[in-house]
Amino acid sequence: MDPRQHSIGSGFGALSTTDDVLAGIDLTGKLAVVTGGYSGIGLETVRALTGAGARAVVPARRVARAEEALEGIAGVEVGELDLADQESVRTYAERFIATGRSIDLMINNAGIMAAPEARVGPGWESQFATNHLGHFALVNRLWPAIAQGGGRVVSVSSRGHQFSGIRWDDIQFEHGYDKWQAYGQAKTANVLFAVQLDALGQGSGVRAFSVHPGGILTALVRHIPREEMIAAGWVDAEGNVTMEGLKTPTQGAATQVWAATSAQLDGMGGLYCEDCDVAERAADDAVMTSGVKAYATDPEEAARLWVLSAELTGVDAFAATA
Repeated sequence: MDPRQHSIGSGFGALSTTDDVLAGIDLTGKLAVVTGGYSGIGLETVRALTGAGARAVVPARRVARAEEALEGIAGVEVGELDLADQESVRTYAERFIATGRSIDLMINNAGIMAAPEARVGPGWESQFATNHLGHFALVNRLWPAIAQGGGRVVSVSSRGHQFSGIRWDDIQFEHGYDKWQAYGQAKTANVLFAVQLDALGQGSGVRAFSVHPGGILTALVRHIPREEMIAAGWVDAEGNVTMEGLKTPTQGAATQVWAATSAQLDGMGGLYCEDCDVAERAADDAVMTSGVKAYATDPEEAARLWVLSAELTGVDAFAATA
Protein backbone atom coordinates (compact mmCIF):
# COMPACT_ATOMS: atom_id res chain seq x y z
CA MET A 1 0.00 0.00 0.00
CA ASP A 2 1.27 3.43 -0.97
CA PRO A 3 2.28 5.22 2.27
CA ARG A 4 0.75 8.40 0.81
CA GLN A 5 -2.69 6.75 0.73
CA HIS A 6 -4.07 8.82 3.61
CA SER A 7 -6.44 11.74 3.98
CA ILE A 8 -4.85 15.11 3.29
CA GLY A 9 -7.54 17.00 5.20
CA SER A 10 -8.93 18.64 2.08
CA GLY A 11 -11.69 20.41 3.95
CA PHE A 12 -14.33 18.82 1.74
CA GLY A 13 -16.51 15.81 2.41
CA ALA A 14 -19.26 13.49 1.26
CA LEU A 15 -21.78 16.30 0.88
CA SER A 16 -19.48 18.63 -1.06
CA THR A 17 -20.69 19.56 -4.54
CA THR A 18 -18.94 20.42 -7.77
CA ASP A 19 -19.59 24.10 -7.00
CA ASP A 20 -17.82 23.70 -3.66
CA VAL A 21 -14.66 22.11 -5.05
CA LEU A 22 -14.43 24.48 -8.02
CA ALA A 23 -14.91 27.67 -6.00
CA GLY A 24 -12.25 30.14 -7.11
CA ILE A 25 -10.88 27.89 -9.87
CA ASP A 26 -10.68 29.30 -13.41
CA LEU A 27 -10.40 26.65 -16.12
CA THR A 28 -10.47 29.04 -19.05
CA GLY A 29 -8.35 27.67 -21.89
CA LYS A 30 -8.39 24.11 -20.55
CA LEU A 31 -9.71 21.18 -22.56
CA ALA A 32 -11.35 18.27 -20.75
CA VAL A 33 -12.28 14.90 -22.24
CA VAL A 34 -15.08 13.21 -20.26
CA THR A 35 -16.22 9.78 -21.39
CA GLY A 36 -19.88 9.16 -20.67
CA GLY A 37 -20.26 12.87 -20.07
CA TYR A 38 -23.91 13.00 -21.08
CA SER A 39 -25.70 11.24 -18.24
CA GLY A 40 -25.53 10.91 -14.46
CA ILE A 41 -22.39 12.18 -12.81
CA GLY A 42 -20.66 12.47 -16.19
CA LEU A 43 -23.16 15.11 -17.26
CA GLU A 44 -22.71 16.96 -13.97
CA THR A 45 -18.95 16.80 -14.46
CA VAL A 46 -19.21 18.39 -17.89
CA ARG A 47 -21.62 21.04 -16.62
CA ALA A 48 -19.24 21.90 -13.76
CA LEU A 49 -16.05 22.04 -15.82
CA THR A 50 -17.55 24.15 -18.58
CA GLY A 51 -19.13 26.39 -15.96
CA ALA A 52 -15.60 27.07 -14.69
CA GLY A 53 -14.45 28.02 -18.18
CA ALA A 54 -13.17 24.77 -19.68
CA ARG A 55 -14.12 23.31 -23.03
CA ALA A 56 -15.36 19.72 -22.91
CA VAL A 57 -15.12 16.90 -25.41
CA VAL A 58 -17.62 14.10 -24.79
CA PRO A 59 -17.00 10.78 -26.54
CA ALA A 60 -20.36 9.02 -26.74
CA ARG A 61 -21.71 5.70 -27.99
CA ARG A 62 -25.12 7.29 -28.54
CA VAL A 63 -24.28 10.60 -30.23
CA ALA A 64 -27.83 11.85 -30.76
CA ARG A 65 -28.74 11.17 -27.14
CA ALA A 66 -25.57 12.89 -25.96
CA GLU A 67 -26.23 15.96 -28.08
CA GLU A 68 -29.75 16.18 -26.71
CA ALA A 69 -28.60 15.84 -23.09
CA LEU A 70 -25.84 18.43 -23.55
CA GLU A 71 -27.96 20.94 -25.45
CA GLY A 72 -27.67 24.38 -23.93
CA ILE A 73 -24.29 23.77 -22.29
CA ALA A 74 -21.74 26.02 -23.97
CA GLY A 75 -18.29 24.83 -24.92
CA VAL A 76 -19.11 21.16 -25.52
CA GLU A 77 -18.55 18.91 -28.51
CA VAL A 78 -19.60 15.29 -28.99
CA GLY A 79 -17.80 12.55 -30.91
CA GLU A 80 -18.72 8.95 -31.61
CA LEU A 81 -16.96 6.33 -29.50
CA ASP A 82 -17.87 2.82 -28.33
CA LEU A 83 -15.46 1.80 -25.56
CA ALA A 84 -16.37 -1.87 -26.07
CA ASP A 85 -15.11 -1.70 -29.66
CA GLN A 86 -11.35 -1.34 -30.01
CA GLU A 87 -11.65 -0.26 -33.64
CA SER A 88 -14.00 2.53 -32.57
CA VAL A 89 -11.46 3.60 -29.95
CA ARG A 90 -8.70 3.69 -32.55
CA THR A 91 -10.78 5.68 -35.02
CA TYR A 92 -11.91 8.18 -32.40
CA ALA A 93 -8.39 8.74 -31.09
CA GLU A 94 -6.95 9.20 -34.58
CA ARG A 95 -9.58 11.83 -35.37
CA PHE A 96 -8.81 13.70 -32.17
CA ILE A 97 -5.02 13.56 -32.55
CA ALA A 98 -5.39 14.92 -36.07
CA THR A 99 -6.86 18.13 -34.63
CA GLY A 100 -3.53 18.90 -32.95
CA ARG A 101 -5.17 19.84 -29.68
CA SER A 102 -3.79 19.05 -26.24
CA ILE A 103 -5.81 17.50 -23.40
CA ASP A 104 -5.53 19.10 -19.97
CA LEU A 105 -8.03 16.91 -18.10
CA MET A 106 -8.99 13.34 -18.99
CA ILE A 107 -11.84 11.84 -16.97
CA ASN A 108 -12.60 8.17 -17.66
CA ASN A 109 -16.16 8.29 -16.37
CA ALA A 110 -18.14 5.94 -18.63
CA GLY A 111 -18.89 2.39 -17.55
CA ILE A 112 -21.35 -0.42 -17.05
CA MET A 113 -22.27 -2.16 -13.81
CA ALA A 114 -23.46 -5.67 -12.94
CA ALA A 115 -24.24 -6.40 -16.57
CA PRO A 116 -25.49 -9.80 -17.71
CA GLU A 117 -22.77 -11.98 -19.19
CA ALA A 118 -21.76 -10.72 -22.60
CA ARG A 119 -18.71 -11.04 -24.83
CA VAL A 120 -17.19 -8.29 -26.95
CA GLY A 121 -14.29 -8.17 -29.37
CA PRO A 122 -12.30 -11.41 -29.33
CA GLY A 123 -14.43 -12.84 -26.50
CA TRP A 124 -13.57 -10.43 -23.70
CA GLU A 125 -15.90 -10.17 -20.69
CA SER A 126 -17.91 -7.00 -21.32
CA GLN A 127 -17.38 -5.14 -18.03
CA PHE A 128 -13.60 -5.63 -18.08
CA ALA A 129 -13.53 -4.76 -21.78
CA THR A 130 -15.64 -1.62 -21.49
CA ASN A 131 -14.67 -0.21 -18.12
CA HIS A 132 -10.97 -1.01 -18.30
CA LEU A 133 -9.65 -2.08 -21.71
CA GLY A 134 -11.60 0.57 -23.59
CA HIS A 135 -10.23 3.35 -21.40
CA PHE A 136 -6.76 1.80 -21.39
CA ALA A 137 -6.62 1.90 -25.17
CA LEU A 138 -8.19 5.34 -25.39
CA VAL A 139 -5.71 6.96 -23.00
CA ASN A 140 -2.75 5.26 -24.68
CA ARG A 141 -3.90 6.33 -28.13
CA LEU A 142 -4.56 9.89 -26.93
CA TRP A 143 -1.28 10.01 -25.02
CA PRO A 144 0.47 12.53 -27.33
CA ALA A 145 -2.33 15.03 -26.64
CA ILE A 146 -2.45 14.20 -22.91
CA ALA A 147 1.32 14.55 -22.55
CA GLN A 148 1.20 17.83 -24.43
CA GLY A 149 -1.37 19.13 -21.94
CA GLY A 150 0.63 17.89 -18.95
CA GLY A 151 -2.48 17.66 -16.83
CA ARG A 152 -4.37 14.94 -14.99
CA VAL A 153 -6.12 11.69 -15.79
CA VAL A 154 -8.93 10.56 -13.50
CA SER A 155 -10.05 6.93 -13.56
CA VAL A 156 -13.55 6.55 -12.13
CA SER A 157 -13.62 3.38 -10.05
CA SER A 158 -16.01 2.40 -7.27
CA ARG A 159 -16.21 1.02 -3.79
CA GLY A 160 -17.27 -2.06 -5.74
CA HIS A 161 -13.58 -2.78 -6.34
CA GLN A 162 -13.76 -4.51 -2.96
CA PHE A 163 -15.79 -7.33 -4.56
CA SER A 164 -12.76 -8.71 -6.40
CA GLY A 165 -9.12 -8.27 -7.20
CA ILE A 166 -7.77 -9.21 -10.63
CA ARG A 167 -8.67 -12.85 -11.32
CA TRP A 168 -5.41 -13.79 -12.99
CA ASP A 169 -6.50 -17.39 -13.47
CA ASP A 170 -9.75 -16.44 -15.24
CA ILE A 171 -9.90 -12.75 -16.10
CA GLN A 172 -12.48 -13.25 -18.84
CA PHE A 173 -14.79 -15.39 -16.68
CA GLU A 174 -14.59 -18.37 -19.00
CA HIS A 175 -15.31 -20.77 -16.14
CA GLY A 176 -18.46 -19.34 -14.59
CA TYR A 177 -19.78 -15.79 -14.53
CA ASP A 178 -20.70 -13.62 -11.56
CA LYS A 179 -21.81 -10.12 -12.51
CA TRP A 180 -20.70 -8.52 -9.24
CA GLN A 181 -17.27 -10.15 -9.24
CA ALA A 182 -16.88 -9.08 -12.85
CA TYR A 183 -17.80 -5.53 -11.89
CA GLY A 184 -15.42 -5.65 -8.93
CA GLN A 185 -12.53 -6.85 -11.08
CA ALA A 186 -13.19 -4.08 -13.62
CA LYS A 187 -13.27 -1.43 -10.89
CA THR A 188 -10.04 -2.79 -9.37
CA ALA A 189 -8.54 -2.54 -12.84
CA ASN A 190 -9.57 1.14 -12.94
CA VAL A 191 -7.60 1.78 -9.75
CA LEU A 192 -4.55 -0.18 -10.88
CA PHE A 193 -4.60 1.64 -14.22
CA ALA A 194 -4.21 4.98 -12.44
CA VAL A 195 -1.37 3.63 -10.31
CA GLN A 196 0.67 2.51 -13.31
CA LEU A 197 -0.24 5.44 -15.56
CA ASP A 198 0.95 7.80 -12.85
CA ALA A 199 4.23 5.93 -12.54
CA LEU A 200 4.77 6.05 -16.30
CA GLY A 201 3.39 9.48 -17.04
CA GLN A 202 4.69 11.76 -14.32
CA GLY A 203 7.92 12.31 -16.25
CA SER A 204 5.74 14.11 -18.82
CA GLY A 205 4.04 16.11 -16.09
CA VAL A 206 0.89 13.98 -16.17
CA ARG A 207 -0.52 12.64 -12.90
CA ALA A 208 -3.30 10.09 -12.50
CA PHE A 209 -5.84 9.38 -9.78
CA SER A 210 -8.72 6.97 -9.27
CA VAL A 211 -11.93 7.85 -7.47
CA HIS A 212 -15.01 6.39 -5.83
CA PRO A 213 -17.84 8.84 -6.57
CA GLY A 214 -20.16 7.56 -3.85
CA GLY A 215 -23.58 5.97 -4.04
CA ILE A 216 -25.78 7.65 -6.65
CA LEU A 217 -28.81 6.04 -8.29
CA THR A 218 -28.29 6.88 -11.97
CA ALA A 219 -28.73 5.01 -15.24
CA LEU A 220 -25.70 2.94 -14.19
CA VAL A 221 -28.11 0.63 -12.35
CA ARG A 222 -30.08 -0.17 -15.52
CA HIS A 223 -28.93 -3.80 -15.55
CA ILE A 224 -30.08 -4.49 -11.98
CA PRO A 225 -33.61 -5.92 -11.67
CA ARG A 226 -36.11 -4.05 -9.47
CA GLU A 227 -36.41 -7.13 -7.24
CA GLU A 228 -32.68 -7.08 -6.56
CA MET A 229 -32.70 -3.39 -5.69
CA ILE A 230 -35.62 -3.94 -3.32
CA ALA A 231 -33.81 -6.84 -1.62
CA ALA A 232 -30.71 -4.66 -1.24
CA GLY A 233 -32.76 -1.91 0.38
CA TRP A 234 -32.15 0.60 -2.40
CA VAL A 235 -35.80 1.15 -3.35
CA ASP A 236 -39.25 0.06 -2.20
CA ALA A 237 -41.83 -1.88 -4.18
CA GLU A 238 -43.04 1.31 -5.86
CA GLY A 239 -39.53 2.28 -6.91
CA ASN A 240 -39.09 5.03 -4.32
CA VAL A 241 -35.50 5.41 -3.10
CA THR A 242 -35.10 4.09 0.44
CA MET A 243 -31.33 3.72 0.69
CA GLU A 244 -29.68 6.11 3.13
CA GLY A 245 -26.50 8.01 2.38
CA LEU A 246 -27.04 8.42 -1.36
CA LYS A 247 -25.46 11.43 -3.02
CA THR A 248 -27.01 13.80 -5.51
CA PRO A 249 -25.40 13.78 -8.98
CA THR A 250 -23.56 17.04 -8.21
CA GLN A 251 -22.20 15.52 -5.00
CA GLY A 252 -21.29 12.34 -6.85
CA ALA A 253 -19.40 14.25 -9.52
CA ALA A 254 -17.51 16.35 -6.98
CA THR A 255 -14.73 13.87 -6.22
CA GLN A 256 -13.70 13.37 -9.83
CA VAL A 257 -13.87 17.12 -10.47
CA TRP A 258 -11.76 17.72 -7.35
CA ALA A 259 -9.21 15.08 -8.37
CA ALA A 260 -8.96 16.61 -11.84
CA THR A 261 -8.54 20.23 -10.78
CA SER A 262 -7.51 20.73 -7.15
CA ALA A 263 -4.18 22.35 -6.36
CA GLN A 264 -4.26 20.35 -3.13
CA LEU A 265 -3.11 17.34 -5.18
CA ASP A 266 -0.23 19.08 -6.93
CA GLY A 267 2.87 16.90 -6.84
CA MET A 268 0.81 13.82 -5.97
CA GLY A 269 -0.56 10.94 -8.01
CA GLY A 270 -1.45 7.27 -8.19
CA LEU A 271 -3.88 7.68 -5.28
CA TYR A 272 -7.46 6.55 -4.75
CA CYS A 273 -9.85 9.29 -3.63
CA GLU A 274 -13.34 9.41 -2.17
CA ASP A 275 -15.52 12.14 -0.66
CA CYS A 276 -13.24 14.81 -2.17
CA ASP A 277 -10.15 13.65 -0.28
CA VAL A 278 -7.49 10.97 -0.51
CA ALA A 279 -8.96 7.77 0.91
CA GLU A 280 -7.57 5.64 3.69
CA ARG A 281 -6.73 1.97 3.32
CA ALA A 282 -9.65 -0.44 3.72
CA ALA A 283 -9.37 -3.44 5.99
CA ASP A 284 -8.38 -6.68 4.27
CA ASP A 285 -11.77 -8.22 5.04
CA ALA A 286 -13.77 -5.12 4.11
CA VAL A 287 -16.65 -5.35 1.67
CA MET A 288 -18.34 -2.11 0.55
CA THR A 289 -16.80 0.06 3.25
CA SER A 290 -14.83 3.26 2.88
CA GLY A 291 -11.22 3.09 1.75
CA VAL A 292 -9.24 1.19 -0.85
CA LYS A 293 -8.06 -2.40 -0.75
CA ALA A 294 -4.30 -2.98 -0.76
CA TYR A 295 -4.49 -5.20 -3.85
CA ALA A 296 -6.00 -2.32 -5.85
CA THR A 297 -3.00 -0.03 -5.31
CA ASP A 298 -0.24 -2.65 -5.43
CA PRO A 299 2.39 -1.37 -7.91
CA GLU A 300 3.38 -4.89 -8.96
CA GLU A 301 -0.24 -5.76 -9.71
CA ALA A 302 -0.57 -2.47 -11.59
CA ALA A 303 2.49 -3.16 -13.75
CA ARG A 304 1.34 -6.71 -14.46
CA LEU A 305 -2.13 -5.54 -15.51
CA TRP A 306 -0.61 -2.86 -17.76
CA VAL A 307 1.46 -5.47 -19.62
CA LEU A 308 -1.56 -7.74 -20.06
CA SER A 309 -3.76 -4.86 -21.21
CA ALA A 310 -1.16 -3.79 -23.76
CA GLU A 311 -0.99 -7.35 -25.08
CA LEU A 312 -4.77 -7.60 -25.36
CA THR A 313 -5.33 -4.21 -27.01
CA GLY A 314 -2.11 -4.02 -29.01
CA VAL A 315 -1.36 -0.51 -27.83
CA ASP A 316 1.12 0.90 -25.33
CA ALA A 317 2.23 4.52 -25.57
CA PHE A 318 5.17 3.77 -23.27
CA ALA A 319 6.46 0.63 -24.97
CA ALA A 320 9.70 2.28 -26.07
CA THR A 321 10.46 3.72 -22.62
CA ALA A 322 8.78 1.30 -20.20
